[in-house]
Amino acid sequence: MLKHTALRTRQLRQAYDLMRAYFGHLQWWPGETPFEVCVGAILTQNTAWTNVEKALHQLKQAKALDPRKMYALPPAELAELIRPAGYFNIKTKRLRAFLKVLIEDFEGSLTKLMHGPTPLVRERLLAVNGIGPETADSMLLYASTHLSFVIDAYTKRIFSRHGWCAEDITYHDLQTICVNTLSQKAPDEQLDYWQDYHAQLVMIGKDYCRPKNPRCDTCPLQCLLPGKH
Repeated sequence: MLKHTALRTRQLRQAYDLMRAYFGHLQWWPGETPFEVCVGAILTQNTAWTNVEKALHQLKQAKALDPRKMYALPPAELAELIRPAGYFNIKTKRLRAFLKVLIEDFEGSLTKLMHGPTPLVRERLLAVNGIGPETADSMLLYASTHLSFVIDAYTKRIFSRHGWCAEDITYHDLQTICVNTLSQKAPDEQLDYWQDYHAQLVMIGKDYCRPKNPRCDTCPLQCLLPGKH
């Protein structure tokens, strides 16, 4: 049963306090530079982050984690470097589509690519072949200073199990719930709040709110499950 708006708002804000108290501040997304964050956002599609780390390591070893150097690589060589991330031929095409726009339209500058109102920059990213809403929002939130809440499979699963949304909710509608509910911070705190909130959900989804055999009894959000309050 879906919870009414006021209760959901209270619980979603309480959920962050519970997760933050348990995990601490998580400093997510992993990435030494904004460009590495963008590459990681593409590579993490349909794979675990541990596989992405292996691919990023190989790119660094090849000194290819730079827009122009990466774009200059023969596609077969780039595919081999990112092989650990899986679907490497598809992801090579997606990386090259992103790099083409970055280099040819924005002089290889992420600052220029990310410049402008958030809706405009988001549409700019979504126009790149292979970049969907989750990837675009990850780039906006973690590789720049745009406020764009990231929705992933963890978010949907956690929210639906707690009665905060329907199981079949769309990406846009769940993002709207998060934006409307979690925009209470001061402007200088809001970006970090959204970044860390998403990071906390990743930890819950990975370690506790699993698709099968969820570990509800030891989950930091256990007290917010329907019937537990």
